[in-house]
Amino acid sequence: MNLFKAATTVGGWTAISRILGMLREILMSHYMGASIISDAFLVAFRFPNFFRRFFAEGALNSVFVPQFSGKLSSEGLVSAKKMAADVFSVIAWFLFAFVLLIEFLTPYVIPIIAPGFSGTPERVELAITFTRITFPYILCMSLTALLAGILNSVDRFWAASAAPILLNFTMIFALLMTPYTEISSGTLLSISVFIAGILQLGWLYWSCMRQGLAVPLHMPYLTDDVRRVMRKMLPGMIGAGVMQINLLISQQLASFLPVGSVTYLHYADRLYQLPMSIFGVAIGTALLPGLSKLWLAEDTKQALDLQNKALTFALFMNMPAAVGLIVLSHPLIALLFGHGKFSEADVAQTAPALAAFATGLPAYVAAKVFTTTFFARNDTKTPVKVAGFAILGNILLNLCLMPFFQHVGLALATSIAAYGQVIALAILLHKRGLFQLTDDLIYFGIKITLLSIAMGLLIYYLPTMTAHLYIPSILRRYHDIAFVLGGCIIGICFYMLSSYLSGTMKAMRG
Repeated sequence: MNLFKAATTVGGWTAISRILGMLREILMSHYMGASIISDAFLVAFRFPNFFRRFFAEGALNSVFVPQFSGKLSSEGLVSAKKMAADVFSVIAWFLFAFVLLIEFLTPYVIPIIAPGFSGTPERVELAITFTRITFPYILCMSLTALLAGILNSVDRFWAASAAPILLNFTMIFALLMTPYTEISSGTLLSISVFIAGILQLGWLYWSCMRQGLAVPLHMPYLTDDVRRVMRKMLPGMIGAGVMQINLLISQQLASFLPVGSVTYLHYADRLYQLPMSIFGVAIGTALLPGLSKLWLAEDTKQALDLQNKALTFALFMNMPAAVGLIVLSHPLIALLFGHGKFSEADVAQTAPALAAFATGLPAYVAAKVFTTTFFARNDTKTPVKVAGFAILGNILLNLCLMPFFQHVGLALATSIAAYGQVIALAILLHKRGLFQLTDDLIYFGIKITLLSIAMGLLIYYLPTMTAHLYIPSILRRYHDIAFVLGGCIIGICFYMLSSYLSGTMKAMRG
């Protein structure tokens, strides 16, 4: 497979979605600020997304895709579609029952996921209401993920990558309607999340129909194939969802901090996830089907080459992104969110959290590549064991750092735990002969680190270097826009040019 082309396809559509998602976040900060409503909605929105990343990105994508690819290669399309239909039906009926259960238990769930809200009863009531509206989203999105896995297995990446655009369009429309209705912004957003789930499921089902890959819904049957997938789902969910568990733990602890802390972490999280989603998730999505087929064929050399190529591509893109987010954290937050009800004090609280999250960006992406290799080998137990230690380490770090740095300490703990996870994964893969830390890879890592630091220093000292230049008054009035855009353009040009001249870009393309 052409990994670069596949990852570019996924990353391109993901980039469009994330840009729209950033517009959504900008409107959210404008209309809600860092308030009781924003805290309550973000808890309600994160809750189904927490399970979505477990069921969808954790289990259905990472476990189902290797099973479907293997069935497709060994027994053909008809047999693979039958297996997919059986899994689709079991998941649909199970999640339908799960959604009904959570709807009933929501008043008991909110005190668990946001225990600190008990000090402000209004936040508790709002979170319960919003969660009951948004939670059915998990049913639609888990089924959407399974359909996306089917399409990705036959190298049809664009439809699934474009689906999140529907969520962002729907939420943006709801926010724009806020001034023209008496319904609160939190309620409108919650309704839009539910509608978006239906739209995305419909879009992926129609896309599968066009490819002749549609799967019917029928009564659930626990066939051998279904049992095999289910056995691997639980460790697959935890292994792939360790970052989500860490973020949930951070949210729980942040609920004890002053009002707005949950919101500060959310906006910082959204910004650092922009490059991670574009490149990290894109690499993982594009890598899994091809890697599964290579391991199935026992083509070890090609599999290791593909894994290292994915790792170099991911680090080449994410290392400078991490440095850029750290250096530009304050002007970025001020530019995107520092307006409307989101005050300068809110900006000052959010920016250091973004810098703390960004320090872990290379580790998050590398862990995605390494975890994909375990899943491609149908080994879901090892990542979950590593994840367990990472989660424990994150909890201990949270408790140590939160008293001194409050919500920033929670973000920093997540990043440190990510480095511990990726080191452990790399060591275990190396011991099994599934990862080779070659001299070329080490040299490549050193070069992109040095180039990224040089880029960061250039951006940091840019205002001093250009102080003597004539700058139009309109740009002086919009300092953050000028600094962010100028810094991004100059930083990207410097990094790409220096990468080309040093041969790093050639090594990345391989």
